[in-house]
Amino acid sequence: MTIIKVCGITETTGLQASLALGVERIGLMLAPNSPRLLDMEKAAEFSEVIRGRALIVAVVVNPGDKLIKRIVSNIKPDFLQLHGNESPKRVRSLWKQHRIPIIKAFAIARSQDITDADRYSTTAAEFLFDARPMAGSSREGGLGIAFNWSLLNQANPSRPFLLAGGLTPQNVAMAISQSGAKMVDVSSGVESSAGLKDKSLLQAFCAKARGSDD
Repeated sequence: MTIIKVCGITETTGLQASLALGVERIGLMLAPNSPRLLDMEKAAEFSEVIRGRALIVAVVVNPGDKLIKRIVSNIKPDFLQLHGNESPKRVRSLWKQHRIPIIKAFAIARSQDITDADRYSTTAAEFLFDARPMAGSSREGGLGIAFNWSLLNQANPSRPFLLAGGLTPQNVAMAISQSGAKMVDVSSGVESSAGLKDKSLLQAFCAKARGSDD
């Protein structure tokens, strides 16, 4: 069965709709420059609602040690998702310090980008493959941009992976078919505006993603 992660939850309606649909993972944005950024208090509040019903993923970009310690203390996430240019050494260090599984995100434009991810195969629990941002973008993800999904079928990544980038109810079944992904990550594709999840789009996305299992 396809595992669904809804990322960038910012309000209770979207959170409750995601949980009611049985979404397996919820992503909480704690990275600056994101329109879906949560303050620590709100993220901690959401984490208590999520806990036991879905897995909590704390999403960060090039985080310092102080921020990670605050996240671990206040949110107690099931995963840390690193969406910056963190090195394999940095990923290993965070794993050793906190023993929380790490999802390392990569920006993909060509097959070599996927091959390069294997440098993290002994430090990250999972990979996340997103589209490469346009030149000059101040954000690493959540931009609604897709990449050539078939690259993943050809590359055979060394770790379990989530497919992200431009996924919508209209294309998620095709994306799963072309990439071979068993886990998908959606944010802007189920929103009425940045950070505001739309219940009908969430329902449609989950139905299409899970329908691909048939």
